[in-house]
Amino acid sequence: MILQLERVISSRKAERPKGSYTTYLFDAGQDKILKKIAEEAGEVIIASKNNSRDELVYEVADLVYHLLVLLQFHDVSWNDIETELKRRHQPSNAR
Repeated sequence: MILQLERVISSRKAERPKGSYTTYLFDAGQDKILKKIAEEAGEVIIASKNNSRDELVYEVADLVYHLLVLLQFHDVSWNDIETELKRRHQPSNAR
């Protein structure tokens, strides 16, 4: 699902269809994207503190979406993130 969403976001970045929220974010720029990430992260924290599983799932989905928009803004792929996570998982990188 992450890769499918990444493809949609990448397409929105390239094509900029009118009426798309993703287009709006790219047009508004990095500051707007970062503001949304901060907002969504705060909502994840509140959902967790509320011990609400459904709310937490909903808010984490929002946060992941906005993080994917930020990654596309910087031309960073989800594969780049997976590669970094795998690198960290190597025995020589154990902490």
